[in-house]
Amino acid sequence: MASIAFISIIGAAIYEHAAVVPVWSIAPPRSLSMFQGEYGIKPINFWMPVHPVTVLLLAAALMANWKEQRRKQILIVLCCYLLILAITATYFVPELIAITTSAYSAAVSGDLAARASTWEMLSLLRLSVLLILAATLLRSLSMQTQVR
Repeated sequence: MASIAFISIIGAAIYEHAAVVPVWSIAPPRSLSMFQGEYGIKPINFWMPVHPVTVLLLAAALMANWKEQRRKQILIVLCCYLLILAITATYFVPELIAITTSAYSAAVSGDLAARASTWEMLSLLRLSVLLILAATLLRSLSMQTQVR
């Protein structure tokens, strides 16, 4: 279950980077209307509940495999994921909120465009790390268990 939840997060992030980020980041604040107004999309409705569930499932996988060799890899994945969540909470979320809640203007803001570009580049780096962690998790879960 932990691997399914973790990979689901990666799938959602890939979707956002392929379909959503290119639209909102192309010409801010003009291109930010998808987040604004009464019918603006609210990605927080997905991201807020999915992370705690994934952390709990990874913790459960760690406990279930505590006496196995795979414990080390699961622990690495869990700790790195918690670090990524801390970085997300301190940089990615506040910066995204600051960018996406900017007042509408027909003129493109060079400053906002640069901030959006930096956010996107760093978010892709974060996604790359998550992909490495997913491979580590899947590899650990495919390890032979010890016969007791």
